[in-house]
Amino acid sequence: MKRFFTLLISFFFAGCSSTSKHIISKIPEASDISYCANKKTLVVANDEGKFYEITVDGKILSENYLGKYDLEGVVCEEERFVFAVENGYILTVDRHTLQQNLIPIKNMEDISKKHGIEGITKIGNDYIISIQSQDKDDAMLAILSLLDNEAIIKSTISHGIIDSSGMDYKDNKLYIVSDKKDKLYIYDLKNNEILQKADLPAIATEGVALDDEGNIFFADDSGAVLKYKLKELTLHN
Repeated sequence: MKRFFTLLISFFFAGCSSTSKHIISKIPEASDISYCANKKTLVVANDEGKFYEITVDGKILSENYLGKYDLEGVVCEEERFVFAVENGYILTVDRHTLQQNLIPIKNMEDISKKHGIEGITKIGNDYIISIQSQDKDDAMLAILSLLDNEAIIKSTISHGIIDSSGMDYKDNKLYIVSDKKDKLYIYDLKNNEILQKADLPAIATEGVALDDEGNIFFADDSGAVLKYKLKELTLHN
């Protein structure tokens, strides 16, 4: 089965010459990615309850199974990983011991009766989760305060970006990817407006991360991590 999966992924990307040169790692069902600034590595979550730590060149350093979680987002912090779980939980994992803490999101059912969590990032002391929607009017972000035993939704923001599947925060800007639209949006939270956008390759984009060297990374649900220079993307209004 593993050999079959490898051949399937190889076949898929063989026909995508425009993206194949950017593939740095192959990780099944990659659902999000985050940059670990203290170690200059990346953490990649997947839909099967696993996470991988890799170098910025794609070498897999470790693979860990956390349990039967549909991990849809990840934030790398100095001492822990913070995962967004699709059905309305936050899972924190100690980076040294791998000790887990599963934290329910309070009142999550009020905003996600039809839509699950599809991404997470951190701004200051708060976390922002993306609530996926195919309806522009329902597309939103939720700002969370994370405690040891619960996560509290402080406010929501309607951003109008359908199928927002992942995001990252860098230099006071929110970078949001849409799988359905194959676009990267640069969003201004203060003024609640899209500043710029860029067309992306037609891949199953599920996550995005930026490092400190001008690189941008994408997690592809079809089984890969891709690396670009941010300046390679054509940004427009």
